[in-house]
Amino acid sequence: MEPGETLLRLRRALLRSRRLGGSVLSIALCAQQSAPWRDASPHAVQFVTVGKNVQLEVLDWGGSGQPVVLLAGGGDTAHIFDDFAPKLASTFHVYGIARRGFGESGFSAEGYGADRLGDDVLVVLDALKLTRPVLAGHSIAGEELSSVANRHPERVAGLVYLDAAYPYAFDNGKGPTLKQIQEISGPQPPPPGEADLASFRALQQYYLRVLGFTYPEGELRQQWNSNPDGRVAKHRDFPGYATIMSGMNKYAAIPVPALAIFAIPHGQGKWVDSSTDPKVCEAAKAYSAALTPLTESQENAFENGVPTARVVRLPGAHHYVYLSNEADVLREMRAFLAGLHSLLKISPFHASTES
Repeated sequence: MEPGETLLRLRRALLRSRRLGGSVLSIALCAQQSAPWRDASPHAVQFVTVGKNVQLEVLDWGGSGQPVVLLAGGGDTAHIFDDFAPKLASTFHVYGIARRGFGESGFSAEGYGADRLGDDVLVVLDALKLTRPVLAGHSIAGEELSSVANRHPERVAGLVYLDAAYPYAFDNGKGPTLKQIQEISGPQPPPPGEADLASFRALQQYYLRVLGFTYPEGELRQQWNSNPDGRVAKHRDFPGYATIMSGMNKYAAIPVPALAIFAIPHGQGKWVDSSTDPKVCEAAKAYSAALTPLTESQENAFENGVPTARVVRLPGAHHYVYLSNEADVLREMRAFLAGLHSLLKISPFHASTES
């Protein structure tokens, strides 16, 4: 199973498995009202209409310089970049787009596919009046990057694949098939317990223990509802889950400057690294033994098929490379973005919103 798909399914399984009991303590807490939560990430929010009854949530972290547009992986929203994006905004103007069918963005299954999602990105670029931004995408967002670049290479200055250059983004027939990768699955961590669901901060600590990093609270609040007492409540079952793997295309070229960051071998999380359970250790070893050769094959296919691209391997990084290896990813992105001006004669760009 492709790393992003594995995590997407794991997240949904974890959420379904939660048990919010009706204990005396829970009943007592329900009588209390927690203070309204405020998103501390320094972004402005707007909604851009991309189709009939479909508006996408767009975040703007401000900054000046080359515009960078961040696209989340499967199941996530733009809030997944709430902590990462501000670190780029010191040098670049950073935006994030929540894909249709996820978070606060609207949804329509009509014509759903890679090019429809790519077109959504182009509509947002037009609305923001961005000329040749850099698109950076995680996981399945690689297909949106490749869709835009192959059909409209003049619209972007470059692409950044954050463990996103898998067959849905690049397939010249010399790497593994997506099916081969999807058939692999690894050990699953224990689901969050009652105490882990006491608050979003507690849930963040659960992910920190399991993964070795955690998700921004703003993203967790996109994924889960909350009770009046502040406990984590029902998971939001986004309509985009049903169609996210639909309408894929085959892209055998990347006609613009690109940076591709691969996690090889993939880290499986802190809970695996520290586990003494023989079954967990055996399953993790088998997963790595099966996945690593396929990932290496895909990396080689990309590197040889796109000789102008910079390909970076981060050993032991998690699929969420920009969270598990934030400093490495920031360093590589900054170097790549700084070098674009020597690779291209970039036309003047304009960002319509400054904060």
